[in-house]
Amino acid sequence: MNFRLKIWRQKNASSKGSFKTYTVQDISPDASFLEMLDVLNTDVVKKGEEPVAFDHDCREGICGSCGLVVNGRAHGPKKGVATCELRMRDFAEDETITVEPWRAKPFPILKDLIVDRTAFDRIMSAGGFVSVKTGGTPDANALPVAKANAEEAMDAAACIGCGACVAACKNGSAMLFVSAKVSHLALLPQGAAERKERVLNMVAQMDKEGFGACSNTYACEAECPKKISVTHIARLNREFIRAKVV
Repeated sequence: MNFRLKIWRQKNASSKGSFKTYTVQDISPDASFLEMLDVLNTDVVKKGEEPVAFDHDCREGICGSCGLVVNGRAHGPKKGVATCELRMRDFAEDETITVEPWRAKPFPILKDLIVDRTAFDRIMSAGGFVSVKTGGTPDANALPVAKANAEEAMDAAACIGCGACVAACKNGSAMLFVSAKVSHLALLPQGAAERKERVLNMVAQMDKEGFGACSNTYACEAECPKKISVTHIARLNREFIRAKVV
């Protein structure tokens, strides 16, 4: 398969970026999107040019580092997958594919398609943890948890912190990410000790980082590779009000 690529190039955080057009040829339909970028970079290096910088690690939809805006959508055209899980058969022959980094003020561009997502790390450091000393691995039923709560907590814990919710939101909101982390621990007994401080501190840090308010368009849920539900945002709001009042 052959493709025409319009890729955002930016030398560093202080430089002005722009789109540059490339072509790639003879790409296998079964190749992943990142493998296609590898082929592009091989060609670019052979021409004596600097390769396109992009984040990646596991390439299995687990780490969340591969976030790209592909044809205007966070993680590309398919639902429930990260960029690394896209296959080139998901695109048409000779299609022009536009590739950009996340566009959000709290995620400044470092180079080309790489953005600084340490704002998420600071939010997690503010309260996304428990102080319970669990010791060795406990028995599965040592702390009884209602099945419904356990399953919902696991759904929230599936968040990989990629930032697609922020990139998809017209306000650049991080509510889905923060709500998933707060909801995960709020549903489990291990998270009870810091329940009040957790939500207050994480929301305060989220606001400090400059993320916008929830836009209520459900764009975050639509583009989340792990299909995190916006119902967790409702729980975040309840947890916040509870912490303020109680």
